[in-house]
Amino acid sequence: MPRLRGATVTLRPLALDDAPALADAAAESRDHYGFVRVPDGLADATAYVETALTEREAGRRMPYAIVRDGRVVGSTSYLDLQRWPWPAGSPLQRTDRPDALEIGSTWLAHSAQRTRCNTEAKRLLLSQAFDVWDVHRVTLKTDERNVRSRRAIERLGARFEGLRRAEMPARDGTVRTSAYYSIVRAEWPDVCARLEAALTR
Repeated sequence: MPRLRGATVTLRPLALDDAPALADAAAESRDHYGFVRVPDGLADATAYVETALTEREAGRRMPYAIVRDGRVVGSTSYLDLQRWPWPAGSPLQRTDRPDALEIGSTWLAHSAQRTRCNTEAKRLLLSQAFDVWDVHRVTLKTDERNVRSRRAIERLGARFEGLRRAEMPARDGTVRTSAYYSIVRAEWPDVCARLEAALTR
């Protein structure tokens, strides 16, 4: 799993040793974590990392620590890595990289929110997906009630696809309806230009 480096943000593979730093980052303020799975305390952070690493070993996830100015300030992941069953002989057949994936399970410490951190992290993840792996589609989704997250996804240039009703348990114990967004390969140049412009402001 590749390490991704930007001007101020590095995404490196999540490790068990990151649990204390994740616990510290999450403890800054929990005001905006109502719809997101964010560890609470060291024991929960350890369990959070262990689950992510188990899913990585099963091929379902690529979890990252988000590092800003030398400090772990959150986490993000590639999820739902799909390898499509192409017809025999298709020139699009591949076995060494995904055809489509999701970017999700993203959260940031309070001090890293409303900074360039999320934009730069998404730029790194999307560039790896489209420019290196040549994926056909990237999915982003969130609880339909999470207005803050939806606005952030929309600022990336992702297109709203609709709501998937009663998709999964929500963080508050209710049944979650998810808002789905996507970026497809043909849209990536415009999305990339938008992100680059945001990062230079």
